[in-house]
Amino acid sequence: MDKQKTAKNKIDPLIEEFLIFLSVERGLSKNTVISYKFDLVAFADFLLHNSITGFADLTRNDIVDYLAFVYEEGKAASTLSRQMSAIKSFCHFLAREGHIKADPSLNLETPKLGQTFPNVISQDEIEALLAQPDATTPLGQRDKAMLELLYATGLRVSELVGLNIADINMDLGYARCIGKGSKERIVPVGSYALTALEKYIKGSRSNLCNSKSSQALFLNWRGGRLTRQGFWQILQGHARSSGFQYEITPHTLRHSLATHMLENGADLRVVQEILGHADISTTQIYTHLTKDRLRKVYDTSHPRAK
Repeated sequence: MDKQKTAKNKIDPLIEEFLIFLSVERGLSKNTVISYKFDLVAFADFLLHNSITGFADLTRNDIVDYLAFVYEEGKAASTLSRQMSAIKSFCHFLAREGHIKADPSLNLETPKLGQTFPNVISQDEIEALLAQPDATTPLGQRDKAMLELLYATGLRVSELVGLNIADINMDLGYARCIGKGSKERIVPVGSYALTALEKYIKGSRSNLCNSKSSQALFLNWRGGRLTRQGFWQILQGHARSSGFQYEITPHTLRHSLATHMLENGADLRVVQEILGHADISTTQIYTHLTKDRLRKVYDTSHPRAK
């Protein structure tokens, strides 16, 4: 912990120097400067979490990884664009002041604004993906349990890897997770996911666990808690094995769950509670998806549609 605090102190002065520049030399408003500070502190925390303790060795890939993380957290396109702008401005400043040798943000494109609809895969494609892990192996049992649970609950990837064993109630069939803003929510877990979890917990988890005191539900091959990046790589491997020609992300399963539930008659408020959306308007985007899919099915199947 002391090492992390020391590393963070090495980063913060550069951010403060940049904020003073924005306020004094560029004359930006107090609210704008606060916005830059919020975004850059979040970026610095991400770098620190990934063992990057200074900006001197910052790379283009580090920025891309952070933006991918922000996207996977389900942030709006406007938020992603604003954070990208803050990081690029900061990098320009660091390069100009000689704090870094070259600007790693050069030629990075800012995400386009506008309404974007999340990627959704069909129920058949979900079935193919969930069938990929080899449940006869320890890691296959773990992967099967993770994928089944993610699709069953619509958890964010950070919520999934943050689960402890005590957060799963096998008897009542629910998961307890801590979402955005440290808000707790209880999410139902279906029978398929419960079966996969039981096999994993009673089977391969004990083989993966190097420490009897570990409370993490999902472990990596070294016995530590699985990370977001680790799960991302696992998902990509199974997606490729399923034959997907485009990228499948943890959020794809979350979006697909919401869309499939609405297609099958679920109430919008129920889906809102499951996904942990503070505002129902965030959930309403999925109604547009279901209407669009309904139109496509109608156009291709009704004999007098065209």
